[in-house]
Amino acid sequence: MLNKKSPTFKLPATGNTTIDSQKLLGQAFVLYFYPKDDTPGCSQEGADFTKLHSQFKKHGVEIFGVSKDSLSSHEKFKAKKKYSFELISDTKGELCKAFDVLKTKSMFGKTYQGIERSTFFISSKGKILKEWRKVKVKDHAKKVLDFIKTKLNKKD
Repeated sequence: MLNKKSPTFKLPATGNTTIDSQKLLGQAFVLYFYPKDDTPGCSQEGADFTKLHSQFKKHGVEIFGVSKDSLSSHEKFKAKKKYSFELISDTKGELCKAFDVLKTKSMFGKTYQGIERSTFFISSKGKILKEWRKVKVKDHAKKVLDFIKTKLNKKD
């Protein structure tokens, strides 16, 4: 997917918004996919992105979290954790499939399709400039920001 056009999407998000990738042209953004609202790793990842959100914005980059949870679940999660960016609800998994983040997982001997924690940096021209797969939460948001700081000194 790297250096390819980002898949197009138009999905509901928190804050009574709809995120439309076509309307985001001209705006660089981060899409981070996470497994489930209000779980420890997902909560920490959102907190880390919130803590650095103003620095992302200073570089002209917006952040969006994505999971298959419902919009009402996202609204509660965002309010509880005081996240400063919108969460996209992908209940049908269309965006997850487009970015190939749905993977076979196993828990308690049962297999299921779940989201592999992944992050994508999409340029203002709609091109995927960087992807992080099998993300470990610790220091991840900072690594994304560091990449953006170096990348923005070059042309996409």
